[in-house]
Parts: sequence; structure tokens; C-alpha cells
Amino acid sequence: MPTRSPDTPTQDEGALGIAQLAANDGCAGHPFLVRLSDATAWASARDLADAIHCICAAHGGATALFLSATRCPIPGADQSWLVAAATAFADERAYLAALTAAVGPLPSTPGQAQSDGAFAAIRHAFDMLATSQRTGCATGAAIALLIDWKAFRRIFDTAAERLGIAAAVSALPDETVVIAAYASPDTPAAALRAIRFGAQQAFAQHRGLLDLIEARAAARDRQ
Repeated sequence: MPTRSPDTPTQDEGALGIAQLAANDGCAGHPFLVRLSDATAWASARDLADAIHCICAAHGGATALFLSATRCPIPGADQSWLVAAATAFADERAYLAALTAAVGPLPSTPGQAQSDGAFAAIRHAFDMLATSQRTGCATGAAIALLIDWKAFRRIFDTAAERLGIAAAVSALPDETVVIAAYASPDTPAAALRAIRFGAQQAFAQHRGLLDLIEARAAARDRQ
């Protein structure tokens, strides 16, 4: 029976594995995100405003993640999407900044100092992923940010509709096309493992962010 070379990716390490990771660990199905973005549930304006402020605190600043990933090219993969994503993400941050201003002040919430510390930790975690010297790590984090951002977008667009603001058109790359770029058998397995690691770390940060947003809403309800 032929043995597999350590540098030959398996199907699970390739595109299918990344997609499965997104389905299991991405934040699209987080219950509080679903609640905030469900037009029929009519989430409170205060909770929507807080979520937008929190996401802005974590991701509202400029990020080097996409361009940093281009500095560690992965053999056999077309990474041109990273440059397009960097440009599009600047527009996404502008949309987020406009919404943050439109929803008004950050709602008063117990434990704000601890929340500020958590936001700083998330920013630091993404900075560390962006500067990782492990080829594929920054790319994986960038893929996860792209995927989860489209889930965050559901919150943004819900708030925009409530406020009577036109939702900005997204120019972010199609995540299915991005994931498929790493399905090539020429992509080293070590790089694919690094992509998965970077994505796992980024997804975990976002789940933690949404858990914090949910906990903040519960704390306000108890006031």
C-alpha cells in the first residue's frame, strides 16, 4: 500500500477541511449573533449598538493581516485575493465607523474595564497572527476574518436598516473561491496545517468576542 508523503495534503487538510472548520468554529451560527441579526426577533437598539461598538473596538483599526499574509507566499496557491481583501476591508472599516457613530454612545455596561482589556487582547492576538513567521498562519487567520466578517455584516446591515442608512456594498472576496485556492495538491501539508491553526485561533477570538457581547447584554439586563 503506497504511503503518503508528509508534504502531500490530504482532502481533510485541503479545501474541505478549511470549509468544515469554518462550519464548526466560525461565528455565523453563534446564538447571540443570530438573535441580533434576525429581523423578526427585533433585538434591542441598545444591544445592537453595543455589538457594533464592541466589534469596532476589536477590529475598527487598520489591520496588517491581509498584506502580512502576502509576505509569506504559499507554494501552489494563488494569494492575489489578499490584496483585494485588504482594499475591501478598508471600506468595511469605514462602514463600521459610520455605524458606530450613528448608533450613538456605547451603552453603559457593568465591567467596562474588563471588556476593554478583552478588546485589547483580541487586537493583540490578531497582531500576533499577522506577524507569525509560520508560513500559512497569517493566511489562515485572514481567511477566518473574511468568513466571520460576513457574519458580523449581518449585524451591521440590521442596524443600518433600523437607522435608515443604506448598507454599504461589500467588495470582499468570495470565501468559497478563497478556500478553493488552497485545494491544490501542490500546496505543502505543513502550510495547510498552519492555515488551519491560524484560522482556528481567529475563529476562537471571534467566538470569545461574541460571548463577551452576549454577557454584556445580560449584565445590562440585570441592572
